[in-house]
Amino acid sequence: QVQLVESGGGSVQVGGSLRLSCAASGYTSSSNCMGWFRQAPGKEREGVAAIYTADGTTYYAGSVKGRFTITQDRAKNTVHLQMNSLKPEDTGMYYCAAGTIWPQYALIPRQYNDWGQGTQVTVSS
Repeated sequence: QVQLVESGGGSVQVGGSLRLSCAASGYTSSSNCMGWFRQAPGKEREGVAAIYTADGTTYYAGSVKGRFTITQDRAKNTVHLQMNSLKPEDTGMYYCAAGTIWPQYALIPRQYNDWGQGTQVTVSS
């Protein structure tokens, strides 16, 4: 099992930036992929970005491509999500997750086994 702790959420205005971090501990070698997901009130959880830890291959949801960047610090078992040009529709609880994932499922929440508690992101106009 992998333990995940997110940090870096907050409130920003439209057009602003935030950087989320996810620190992983435990049996991290059991997973090959880490992802960021978000859930707005009344909506289903959706995939935002994912990164394969072995080679750094990344995947993004169309709604964030070009604005968000997922990176990793393998030495620290940490994954970051840099979010720029934030929009009100980016508001939600952001979760980090880890799992052993086939690439075509990298942004599918139910494919992931381990989840963090989440960090809130609020974008106001």
